[in-house]
Amino acid sequence: MARPVVAIVGRPNVGKSTIFNRLIGDRLAIVEDKPGITRDRIYGVSEWNGKAFSVIDTGGIEIDGEDTILKSIRVQAELAIEEADLIVFMCEAKSGLTNADEEVAQLLFRSGKPVILAINKVDNMKRAEDIYEFYSLGFGDPIGISGSHGTGIGDLLDAVTEKLPEPKDEEYDEDVIRVALIGRPNVGKSSLVNAILGEERVIVSDVAGTTRDAIDTPFERDGQRYVLIDTAGMRKRGKVYETTEKYSVMRAMRAIERADVVLVVINGEEGIIDQDKHIAGYAHDAGKASMFVVNKWDAVEKDDKTMQHFENKIRDHFLFMTYAPVVFLSALTKQRLHKLLPIVQHVAQQHSLRIATHLLNDVVSDAVAINPPPTDKGRRLRINYVTQVAVKPPTVVVFVNDPSLMHFSYERYLENKIRGAFNFEGTPIRIFTRRKSDDE
Repeated sequence: MARPVVAIVGRPNVGKSTIFNRLIGDRLAIVEDKPGITRDRIYGVSEWNGKAFSVIDTGGIEIDGEDTILKSIRVQAELAIEEADLIVFMCEAKSGLTNADEEVAQLLFRSGKPVILAINKVDNMKRAEDIYEFYSLGFGDPIGISGSHGTGIGDLLDAVTEKLPEPKDEEYDEDVIRVALIGRPNVGKSSLVNAILGEERVIVSDVAGTTRDAIDTPFERDGQRYVLIDTAGMRKRGKVYETTEKYSVMRAMRAIERADVVLVVINGEEGIIDQDKHIAGYAHDAGKASMFVVNKWDAVEKDDKTMQHFENKIRDHFLFMTYAPVVFLSALTKQRLHKLLPIVQHVAQQHSLRIATHLLNDVVSDAVAINPPPTDKGRRLRINYVTQVAVKPPTVVVFVNDPSLMHFSYERYLENKIRGAFNFEGTPIRIFTRRKSDDE
């Protein structure tokens, strides 16, 4: 189910990023301390009154240096209008209504999207009176907020959840595997879609970022039904869209949310760059089954060790995704293409694998017997029992005497033992530690 999207728009220095961080809380820091994950904070998830939605901070989208501030604001607003279901238009009380605010207001008016007007830096009673001049923008009652103090954030969230559309539900049967292809522009996603489908469904060009909007493409192969969710690379509005790396990450994130299996496509000719890590990191965070697809392998000069060297590089760069299989292929020549879908099917099965509680407990008991948890200030972690509580991704709860005694390294040791016993190839495993209550 695709979550509705809320974008925060406004001129520079109104505090967009502070409010963005307030709305998403600590959600983006889940795996921050793990090695190999690069972060850009432009996209997060928030929840209020039982409604979940995605939040975009357009302030994180920077345009080339030669652009004027006004042009930059305009581009950010256009991106938000295109992507969002609802827009939070931010101004600030301290400097009052400016020409730049009115410029943004004109753009938002023309968009026809629902807009909530939020006035930041309302830090005292005097400032609360300053919000009245913003009525002239024509977006109804402005909501006074303070990013630094946190006041008014609840009112803002109430207004957001009230105006949010219901999440869109794609009507696909349980046995259909939804596959998203993600990767930076020009790694060959569209060519790969065409190669998988065996026909020119998607317009392909050598210019990075020329793919048009794509719709879901259902197909069937060897009795298994799939849906390809193509991320459509970039939109077609010229240079701005092609140079806005974070915009492509944002588009990829929306496709990831809807997918069961994510194909992280890497250009075999160019190798791995940081943007690949950003994009793969989102798939990992979202708990999706994943695999690396090294495309354009026909164009790489190779000997009998080239493939192993490249795979080693992937393992070094993506330390947080050691579970993801790697496939080398060429969309152009169809070399090794036949290997792709069987692996997609395999990792989809692993992603929804459920392990009986007694088997899980046997494996963890053996792991603890071989390598008991270390003591911490004379106290030792005691594991009472383990159970799997969810699939997609497999999620395990470990009941213990004191969760604070579960060290990250020991949790990783248990994960490795579980993987060793049940495979779980291609899927992250989530492990949560809970205190066993006396009445259990």
